[in-house]
Amino acid sequence: MREEEIEKLRGVVRDCVSKHLYSSAIFFADKVAAFTNDPADIYMQAQALFLGRHYRRAYHLLNASQIVLRDLRFRYLAAKCLEELREWDQCLLMLGDAKVDEHGNVYDTKASNAMYLDKYGEDREINISSAICFLRGRAYEALENRAQARQWYKAAIKADPLCYEALECLIENHMLSSEEETSLLSSLHFGPEDGWLSSFYSCLIKKYDKEYVVEAKFRELEKESFNSNPSDSSFMSTLKSNTDLLACKAEYYHQCGEYQKCFELTSVLLEKDPFHLKSTLVHLAAAMELGHSNELYLMACNLVKDYPQKALSWFAVGCYYYCIKKYVQSRSYFSKATSLDGTFPPAWIGYGNAFAALEEGDQAMSAYRTAARLFPGCHLPTLYIGMEYMRTRSFKLAEQFFMQARSICPSDPLVYNELGVVAYHMKEYNKSVRWFEKTLAHIPSPLSEMWEPTVVNLAHACRKLKLYEEAISYYEKALALSTKSVSTYAGLAYTYHLQDNFTAAITYYHKALWLKPDDQFCTEMLSLALVDECRCGVDPKKIHPKVDFRRNEVYL
Repeated sequence: MREEEIEKLRGVVRDCVSKHLYSSAIFFADKVAAFTNDPADIYMQAQALFLGRHYRRAYHLLNASQIVLRDLRFRYLAAKCLEELREWDQCLLMLGDAKVDEHGNVYDTKASNAMYLDKYGEDREINISSAICFLRGRAYEALENRAQARQWYKAAIKADPLCYEALECLIENHMLSSEEETSLLSSLHFGPEDGWLSSFYSCLIKKYDKEYVVEAKFRELEKESFNSNPSDSSFMSTLKSNTDLLACKAEYYHQCGEYQKCFELTSVLLEKDPFHLKSTLVHLAAAMELGHSNELYLMACNLVKDYPQKALSWFAVGCYYYCIKKYVQSRSYFSKATSLDGTFPPAWIGYGNAFAALEEGDQAMSAYRTAARLFPGCHLPTLYIGMEYMRTRSFKLAEQFFMQARSICPSDPLVYNELGVVAYHMKEYNKSVRWFEKTLAHIPSPLSEMWEPTVVNLAHACRKLKLYEEAISYYEKALALSTKSVSTYAGLAYTYHLQDNFTAAITYYHKALWLKPDDQFCTEMLSLALVDECRCGVDPKKIHPKVDFRRNEVYL
């Protein structure tokens, strides 16, 4: 057969692959390889077999060729066949011997003299070494050697920053701490045309920085997107409204407690792309925090129908049952999610929380410990272990786990809040005040109602230190965030009582009892305050503004 006719057949094979006619592609690729015996044509035949899911036959074809150990493409495709066959040890053997250090630097490799033949390569390519490193990481993760997997994923992204899958595995599986993620990104070498990609990656990593830092990352990305192609003014606006970028913003809103903003943004995103799974996960988390059980029910039904084999679908069902306080059912669905995908962090945390809600501490701790082992870069399992120890009044152990969570993620305000609470329980009030002040320093301004308990806790600690004016100031700040907290009114009343300002104390005891008429502490203290005021008389200087509860207005 003439070369022109063979070239036409090659074109037919490529066209069949592009149209997903894999049986046709296999048929014609087999004939081309038989006519030419060219390594590139053998590779094309193996590629067609792989795409047609004939993994064993593709592996046999590649392994029988004399070039398999000399051409990296052959070796990589053979290893991919073994990956699909779940023969992980054989997969690693096929990829060859190589070592990697903890920073992702590869050395002692015997593949340095290997060829890389690509007869039809015209577009910009991802480095084959990067793809091989990523596949090694996948194999080690499947073999539950997560330390080696983490190092190979780092090697893959360092070998070629375009290997997004490696970065995705590191981030989604929480393999790195916040500092390690930042350090890894700073070590990557981007091309001059990839400035936008560097900024995009910086938006993907953990978002516990201060508000202006995170917002600056998004602004920088928009600026880079414009600079990378100034002739196309639509490129910037397209990237600004890109679903992946907006999903990152939604995740940031969730992490800083802006659940309503997060929910609104993910609702818009899911209208635009109903099957964007990252947005779906954040949307579920926001709906859980807001108590939108109807939304959770609809989302769970749709996910189970569309993705019955995905852990996310059954996690959504668990979230619905957790939201309506049916913790036994939620626990079973979280468990199902972990059985479908043991590397899905939210399912493990939800599983532990369902046990904790039923006060089954041992099972909750077991789930949290498993999550902490599987996801060393995620501080939440360690934080929840500390909370369980605090619930059982093991304050020293709780403090140790909170400090460990702080070392993993030093910028999460929730960690500092829990450290303040445990210090308060241990009667270390000075330390407690410092931790609560650090909590408020790490919260994006303005404060939301979610952080009202932190402000109240800080006021309590100041009261214990007899810093009454500071305590009153923080109680009033807490009331500006929420007027429905009995403890805030009770704490403010008690502080005024300690200052012998009986009129103000009586006023706030009444407000607390208006919210909770059977509160024993406020009832007893109100009686004492009335007796004290009768003994001392009313001091006109201590007349306090009164509140009309019907209109919520202050008047003298």
